[in-house]
Amino acid sequence: MEALTLTSLLKAAAAAFPDRRAIAVHGKIDLTHAALDALVDAAAARLAAGAHGLRPGQTVALCFPNTVELVVVFLAVIRARGVAAPLNPAYTQDEFEFYLSDSGARLLVTGADGNAPAQAAAAKLGLPHAVAATLTDAAGPLGLTGLAGDIQDNHPAPQNNGTVHQDGGNEPSDVALFLHTSGTTSRPKGVPLTQRNLAASVQNIRAVYRFAETDATVVTLPLFHVHGLMCALLSSLASGASVALPAAGRFSASTFWGDMLAAGATWYTAVPTIHQIILDRHASLPEPRYPALRFVRSCSASLAPVILERLEAALGAPVLEAYAMTEASHMMTSNPLPQDGARKPGSVGRAAGSLEVAVLDEVGSQVPAGERGEVCIRGPNVTAGYKTADPGANEAAFLHGWFHTGDIGVMDGEGYLSLVGRIKELINRGGEKISPIEVDSVLLGHPDVAQAVSFGVPDEKYGEEIHCAVIPREGTSVALGEEEVVAFCRKNLAAFKVPKKVYIAADLPKTATGKIQRRIVAQHFFVPAAAAAAKA
Repeated sequence: MEALTLTSLLKAAAAAFPDRRAIAVHGKIDLTHAALDALVDAAAARLAAGAHGLRPGQTVALCFPNTVELVVVFLAVIRARGVAAPLNPAYTQDEFEFYLSDSGARLLVTGADGNAPAQAAAAKLGLPHAVAATLTDAAGPLGLTGLAGDIQDNHPAPQNNGTVHQDGGNEPSDVALFLHTSGTTSRPKGVPLTQRNLAASVQNIRAVYRFAETDATVVTLPLFHVHGLMCALLSSLASGASVALPAAGRFSASTFWGDMLAAGATWYTAVPTIHQIILDRHASLPEPRYPALRFVRSCSASLAPVILERLEAALGAPVLEAYAMTEASHMMTSNPLPQDGARKPGSVGRAAGSLEVAVLDEVGSQVPAGERGEVCIRGPNVTAGYKTADPGANEAAFLHGWFHTGDIGVMDGEGYLSLVGRIKELINRGGEKISPIEVDSVLLGHPDVAQAVSFGVPDEKYGEEIHCAVIPREGTSVALGEEEVVAFCRKNLAAFKVPKKVYIAADLPKTATGKIQRRIVAQHFFVPAAAAAAKA
């Protein structure tokens, strides 16, 4: 593992399976592993060419939808020993300015359609902008225009050593990827991930799911997020397997199963929100035929056991819930495939591969099985630390020789982890610590509830009180009301866990990856409601 890099894993897959499909957009383009490898090599050489080309350790910001061009440029940047910083195309100009500045980007690359807010931010910061032309021929090359400007500046790039390999090889210590945390409770923090981190994570994912060159999937998540990037894309490519990208550049329920069938898909991974969309469509407009799947994976947010059971019944495949975070280069734990052990609904499974997972108390000692504590991790896929001006942030994150996730969990005697919630999201109602995940699970058990999220709000009597927001299932014969939801909760929860207020909603605010953040939901519903009550 010490000598492994992501680049070496991808090179080995291309050598072993040169003629197998690597990546495709149905009806548009189809690349073999050999063709993808050649395109990446050529683009890496183009980026690094000349006195003003990309140098080791310099960051390149990427702003694309999910396209083949993004995949080629992303891999080319890290192959040239640069640092890739993929960004959400939906950011505002102010957000782009923050992320471009915080990552230390020296160049912005977009697709042929460009991105006006990103380009305006880059211009304001004095960064050159390059354009990747639409790839129409698998033989390439990928056109890159706008690289004549000086990528370098007078500041050193300390992340990677300055050695330029004659063969373009990467070092395990090279920082390859720069992402930001999702900022659930504070401002997003920069997370540098090395070639070694990425290679270790890919190897862990491949081992848990037994990926082979015969596997195929369709990407449902944006590739600027670690879930889609690491699990769906890079772990597949490193296995010699194939990846299909939706023609629209993003997930679409109406085309998903057609894309899956065209790709010969054997699995997919998604967040619970997308699984729920897939379930709803299955109930209202079932497909005439579904692919035979080895498994379905769920990650990035808690999957209620009732949703897991519905998915398994609908798709005829085991649903494996996993647990991941940016700081771990994605996956930390997962339920195993059926041949490797039991899968436990409500649990996020066992430690993945080379990663160690422990549940610790406040002084860094492991708690007994079945008791609550903070989930902590260590291993070769874990970042060495945040990029931050606050030295205290890294000191707090790496206490007692472990990285502290900020999640409260319980591990059973077989090493299966169950999450209780974020430390800062636990609801403290009169001294009772309530898990919002538990309340969510009960809400989702109501037959007329499609989506639900619970959250804490300030309360004069108890300190905090429980509120929740629910989206009624489409096609319900009777309108879902607050009293009905509360009555259902009273039957299934202890009295102190029953939500005091229920917001019936048409939609819930979500992140770009479909993740529901309780803090944002609370601000969306409770603050306007409190303001309206004050005016009444």
